[in-house]
Amino acid sequence: MTAPWLLRMRWLDLLFAHWPLDPSALAGILPDGLEPDLFEGRAWLGVVPFTMADVAPRGLPALPRLSRFPELNVRTYVRFRGVPGVWFLSLDAASRPTVEGARRVFHLPYFHAQMHAKGDGDTIAYASTRTDRRGAAARFEAQYRPVGPPAPAPPGSLEAWLTDRPRLFARDGSGRIRQTDVAHRPWPLRPAAAEIAVNTMAAAHGIVLPAVEPHLRFADRLDVRATLPARPR
Repeated sequence: MTAPWLLRMRWLDLLFAHWPLDPSALAGILPDGLEPDLFEGRAWLGVVPFTMADVAPRGLPALPRLSRFPELNVRTYVRFRGVPGVWFLSLDAASRPTVEGARRVFHLPYFHAQMHAKGDGDTIAYASTRTDRRGAAARFEAQYRPVGPPAPAPPGSLEAWLTDRPRLFARDGSGRIRQTDVAHRPWPLRPAAAEIAVNTMAAAHGIVLPAVEPHLRFADRLDVRATLPARPR
């Protein structure tokens, strides 16, 4: 991260659920200038539920009623002018200020949803139903939990490729690509198990997930800093 950070946040009880895709599945979804980033010839799509906490601009305290809420994103991996990053197909949040603020400032496709995330021991019960009419109907319900100790992703592994992404791309209102840099420690990834009862998050974008078990990883906590969007360097 070269620019000063603007926003801090903490990601809690996060599940990475990823499915492999034929790159053609992303045709017509990515804007001009972006191309799928591939791992061993496959694109990947992630559905990522977690809880946001301690969300606040630099230099300001977090407001308890506004800074903690469930969030759920649908993401894939792209390259812009050869530089790898994350592309969010959608982000659902149970916080209207976050939804509207992130749409305006970060140019991200946020939607409001009715959501809950409740822990019972190591198990997280998570549910999300989109209520925002700016997006297609989408639901997610699951129980998930870690099943092993945390460890950094080995260099060159799929886990490292999926998570070592210090930037995200978005498209502003004029159609231009913008880049936001993020900074955090290496992901403390843990093996995970999940029972996913409902998942129409990808279908809301016209993507059919393959009939395979998802690749699962869990993270207890990650503290993150993000910059303002800027023209890609």
